[in-house]
Amino acid sequence: MKPPLILICRCEEVSMEQLETAYQSGSCTSRQLKMKTRATMGACQGRVCRRLVEAWLRAQDPHASLDAELLSCRPPIRPVSFGQLARGES
Repeated sequence: MKPPLILICRCEEVSMEQLETAYQSGSCTSRQLKMKTRATMGACQGRVCRRLVEAWLRAQDPHASLDAELLSCRPPIRPVSFGQLARGES
């Protein structure tokens, strides 16, 4: 029986299986995982999943240095409500 799909990044629908595949193919830093899988590149810009990706990476290699390539999250320039988006305002 196949294990359930565990989503790490909901915005880009990146699963834990995709992170594992990318890690096994040589993506060994959070930035490399981001470039390979698009995790943290969705609408939330990593505010939701960044810590999950970094925690997953630390679990794979507790001795790896994360300082060199920590992921950043970028807030929007100006918050926009769903109502404004529905009306086409910006």
